[in-house]
Amino acid sequence: MQSMRKTALLAMTIASVSSAAQADDFIAAACRPTVPLASVQFENPVQARWYRRFWTGDCNHLSGCFSGSPNWNAILDKLLARGGPNERAALVQKACRLGQTVGLEWTREKAVRRISTRDLRDLYGVLEQSDDPLRGLDRVDAMVRAKLAGR
Repeated sequence: MQSMRKTALLAMTIASVSSAAQADDFIAAACRPTVPLASVQFENPVQARWYRRFWTGDCNHLSGCFSGSPNWNAILDKLLARGGPNERAALVQKACRLGQTVGLEWTREKAVRRISTRDLRDLYGVLEQSDDPLRGLDRVDAMVRAKLAGR
């Protein structure tokens, strides 16, 4: 009986996550053309749920999760507010691509991921402290590339 309940719960979770993961409504509207969610391959349903958390701050019953900020949609809003109108297109392009890269790596299993929650805090700190949002994104991009390269 207990096994059947677990199986049913798992099936419902997978079904809801699969349909939720296909809808990109949780990604900032400005990023949707740049971040094609349909091409993303999640390693498991839990990764898809953490990826949503990365963008929105909503835990949706994830174990060990803290809802709220920072989340990438909020970071994007702050960057756009700090940048000028002439920078908007470049900010959106860089921030959205970087968000996809960071989010997908951070949501991987702890044993294999190269960007930790501590790293997220450091990356967010660089973005917040930078006087120029484009230069801040460039610095964070370099940090992320170094992490992904294992440096």
